[in-house]
Amino acid sequence: MRVFNYSAIKERKWDSEILGLVAAIYKEAGKQEMYLKQKPDELEKLVEIAKIQSTEASNAIEGIVTTNTRIKQLVAEKTAPKNRNEQEIAGYRDVLKVIHESFDTIQITQNYILQLHKILYGQMNNPLAGKTKNVQNYISATYPDGHAKILFTPLAPYETSGALDMICDEYNRVIGNMELEPLIAIPVFIHDFLCIHPFNDGNGRMSRLLTTLLLYRSGFYVGKYISLEAKIANNKDLYYEALHASQEGWLEGNEDPVPFIKYLLGTILAAYKDFGERFSLIEGKRSALETVRMATMNKIGRFTKQDIRELCPSLSVSSIEGSLRALVDNGDLRREGAGKNTYYYRVT
Repeated sequence: MRVFNYSAIKERKWDSEILGLVAAIYKEAGKQEMYLKQKPDELEKLVEIAKIQSTEASNAIEGIVTTNTRIKQLVAEKTAPKNRNEQEIAGYRDVLKVIHESFDTIQITQNYILQLHKILYGQMNNPLAGKTKNVQNYISATYPDGHAKILFTPLAPYETSGALDMICDEYNRVIGNMELEPLIAIPVFIHDFLCIHPFNDGNGRMSRLLTTLLLYRSGFYVGKYISLEAKIANNKDLYYEALHASQEGWLEGNEDPVPFIKYLLGTILAAYKDFGERFSLIEGKRSALETVRMATMNKIGRFTKQDIRELCPSLSVSSIEGSLRALVDNGDLRREGAGKNTYYYRVT
């Protein structure tokens, strides 16, 4: 079985791009702490938006979808799941809730990971919920002409439990002894988890939930306010490219984790930048019109009312609608389409 030892990673010299990303994330995390002290109530509204986006995006990556209205109802726990997709979405919501509320008590061990997986499938009658895989799984790609190709073969079922214990033990050792920068250790752990592919189903969603958990436990709370899952979904091809590039040679212990480390750190930094932009829109006392005007200045190309709502969580829907109408009437924006297909463009 593949042996997991982070000693080689600990001794590795990182290039200037990775060091720059790590430094930039720490800088933005410090700003976030300051923001939270200044506007805690307004920023709390970002939490609900992030929960909806995270639940929707992480499931959509795996082809698990429902309507926007149903997503909001399910995340708010105002309705019961109607079908298998909604059961899986509700399960993701439940795990995310546990992580948000209890991350500091969730240890990084196989037992806790299995418990989270069991919650993920808690809305369904799945006999393999909370259990490692019992059949060999494969990571494959399907091409436009219809043919499929196996890109990577994860560990066999009999190796999985031991491997999970090993990556948890190594992660806890280097973090506990402060031997490795957490922002390096976290992507390495997630990459190893995805290469092990420990479950028959739910590996991708579990990896994204574990990313949030590990970041929270290391003091990086951006995922609470800005959806990391939505950022991954928006650049899904880059995610898979980075993962595939880092998987080569993994079974022999000769992999290069750098592509995946850079991808994940870039995603985390982008989320922090978004958080800073949203904070700037609620900082100071501005009219609804001026706040919405500033939000539209952050948009390139077409955007929707919902895009502006996400940037302006402190404003009511009616205030946003009225401000958008005024900006159209003033000639600052152009509106196209009607109803749910209404889009806006900046004119100036």
